[in-house]
Amino acid sequence: MDEATLKKKYKGRKIFLSICGVLIVLLLTLYFIATNNTQIVIGMLQKLSYGDNPINSYESFYEPISRKKDNGQYLISEINYDSEYPNGFLDITYPNENRDVDRPTLFYFHGGGFFAGSKNMGDPMAATEATYLLDDICAAGYNIVNVDYALVPDYRFPVPLIQANRAFAYIQEHDDEYHLNMDNVVIMGSSAGAIMASQLGSIITNPEYAELLGITPALKPEQVKAVVIDDAPPLDYKAFSLAAKIIIGNYVKGSIYLLEEEIKQYDNIQNLTADYPAAVLLGSEYRHDMEVMHEELNKLGCEHLHIDPYIEYGLTKPHCFVSAERTDPIAKDAFDRMISFLNKKTK
Repeated sequence: MDEATLKKKYKGRKIFLSICGVLIVLLLTLYFIATNNTQIVIGMLQKLSYGDNPINSYESFYEPISRKKDNGQYLISEINYDSEYPNGFLDITYPNENRDVDRPTLFYFHGGGFFAGSKNMGDPMAATEATYLLDDICAAGYNIVNVDYALVPDYRFPVPLIQANRAFAYIQEHDDEYHLNMDNVVIMGSSAGAIMASQLGSIITNPEYAELLGITPALKPEQVKAVVIDDAPPLDYKAFSLAAKIIIGNYVKGSIYLLEEEIKQYDNIQNLTADYPAAVLLGSEYRHDMEVMHEELNKLGCEHLHIDPYIEYGLTKPHCFVSAERTDPIAKDAFDRMISFLNKKTK
């Protein structure tokens, strides 16, 4: 190989390495920007989901309803429980028009990564339709209080928990008006809402955790008969995937780099006590975190039901799989076991 050819080859290699170096620097820069400003990523997802429509609003997105639904259940919708923060509306659904019947009251919190979702649409990231699940829980003899809450980027942790507590307080103040038993309460959430449900269980039963978040619980421990945690995304922050850290980090502070004190506030597993309510843990996509919580509840001697299709059947199920209970026999079995557990605690 002559000298000219060698020089040409060397020059080509040098250009290639320079391009690779520039690309690596560019990727590292993008990673640094995205992980320190997570709303850039989340904002793009919100744009895809909402377009130019508002994410947070002090006005209800739908007209209020007070009538019987096609399935025979009775709905009162768009009740304003909180005026300080946006999306402060809730719906109440009864199994039928006879609202005088004494039934358990189940509060439900939707999913959506704290950046999407609503009480009307359920969780857009779940594989199935969460609103069917609520209809079937209602049909099993539960009055359902379906609660909306504010979303990022305008409102971050712990604002949704503050709103949840205000929803409890509002219904407690109006329990006679809406014929709801607030001494026989179940708290349930799916996905992001499951994170809230798990944290609310600790806020109500662990005074130190409530104080840490600056929340005075509206409910006493004896009023809450059970919590249902439907496939809560990562609770154990240090074990998160990058995608999960972007979603949760954005919810907590707008960055994946959380301080230990911020992780302590968010990570409910660190705040469990022996007084935690009876619980149903449903694990599928985020089964690891449900398994970790299951083990911790076992150590504390807390009554709970842990349902995991992978452990029981060797099957991998989609996120919040129980909402497929109308079409999937495994989900139907999980649903029936959940209802049986709740019935024993509330009826």
